[in-house]
Amino acid sequence: MTSAADRLARMVRQVQAKARVPAVSAALHRADRPLWTCTVGWTGNETALDPQTRFRIGSVTKTFTAVLTMQCRDDGLLDLDDPIGRHLDVPAHGELTVRRLLSHTSGLQREPYGDVWDTLRAPDAEQLLAELARAERVLPPGRRYHYSNLGMALLGRLVGQLRGGTWAEVLTERVLIPLGLTTTTVAPGRRAATGFLVDAYSDEAHPEPPTDFGAVGPAAQLWSTAGDMARWAAFLADPAALDATGAVLAPATLEEMRWPVTVTDEALWGGGFGLGLILVPQGGRVMHVGHDGAMPGFLAAAYGRRGGEGTPAAMGAAVLVSSGTAAEALDLPHRLLAAAVEHDPAEIEPWRPGPPAPEALRGLLGRWWGEGYEYVFSWHDGTLRARGADDASGRPPAVFAPLPDQPDVFRTVSGREVGELLRLTRDDDGVVVRMHWATYRFTRHQETFDRYDFRAGA
Repeated sequence: MTSAADRLARMVRQVQAKARVPAVSAALHRADRPLWTCTVGWTGNETALDPQTRFRIGSVTKTFTAVLTMQCRDDGLLDLDDPIGRHLDVPAHGELTVRRLLSHTSGLQREPYGDVWDTLRAPDAEQLLAELARAERVLPPGRRYHYSNLGMALLGRLVGQLRGGTWAEVLTERVLIPLGLTTTTVAPGRRAATGFLVDAYSDEAHPEPPTDFGAVGPAAQLWSTAGDMARWAAFLADPAALDATGAVLAPATLEEMRWPVTVTDEALWGGGFGLGLILVPQGGRVMHVGHDGAMPGFLAAAYGRRGGEGTPAAMGAAVLVSSGTAAEALDLPHRLLAAAVEHDPAEIEPWRPGPPAPEALRGLLGRWWGEGYEYVFSWHDGTLRARGADDASGRPPAVFAPLPDQPDVFRTVSGREVGELLRLTRDDDGVVVRMHWATYRFTRHQETFDRYDFRAGA
């Protein structure tokens, strides 16, 4: 019988052969298994290909810059709706907000001024800002998604200035070291693969020139291994499993980053963009979150998996390749994640009885009606919850938290009507007879809005 690991390895080998990739490195991270890695091919130089070989990860770098930006927000150094000119002395476009730059909805042109990809000479920090006035606003802010390396470069400059160091220094101190990403670096190092362009009509693979992206580094500079990138992707999907104290970023902040701000295609809603993160829905309430990357001679993709039956904690996959045209590799992390869950799902945890609901809430558990629809209120895992009686089984319930200074008032902390209040009304005997959730009335029987009760007939 073919093992799950053998299936994954075969998928990697198929992509390497069919896409004609000199070197492929893949990894799968999950909390309940050892790190899985697979390498196929040759580095293009005198070093041997193994899981410690570094590849250029291109725009996966942007996810690190996004996390650094959100750290600044959480530490009170900026607000997402601040214009960037409030914190950076820029000659133009200072009114663009941090939120717009993070979500690629600022309308700023894709690259810095000049033919960067023709000359392969990126601007330094001073030149980036000095020539900003020559960069176009190609769309009005907020009109639609428009990818911008220039926008992310500005955020990297902003992070460094707010923290009193360079972007690379802040990244190392505040993300790479705390998360143990020891093989993720700004420079390639001695154990790096060579990047190639493979000829479309022959088997020739020609090396691409090495590039340093200078001040645009926060958008695409980093090198890494597949193992580090699988761990990073797992963190983006499930931060609490890898950063229990929230030292790098609070889980609630990652949740904010994962919320879709825009779709990337108005007609095909197959992907979206949050705050620095690409969101790829998989169906069945499963979401893959991460980023793709491309630089001369290299492609990369790193995604974490959220939701779905059988998905273990801290699940992420990464695929790094030494070809600039092997687009098949960008879909491989998604396929690896799906195959791992299908053929080696997480163990099913047995249910165990828990403590009863607080006495003051026991009487409200069960079925209620609101807006003509039936809901079920329950007590599980120490929280009050509610879900529609006809909700699909995979749809998360609404979860409530009590307000400490207001008895019988709860805040919806996740799920339907998040942020809204739930208010209980009791009769003289203390029995909950009515509730208001987001101001809508909930009763034990189905009623019209003018309070006609079908069971009582009045």
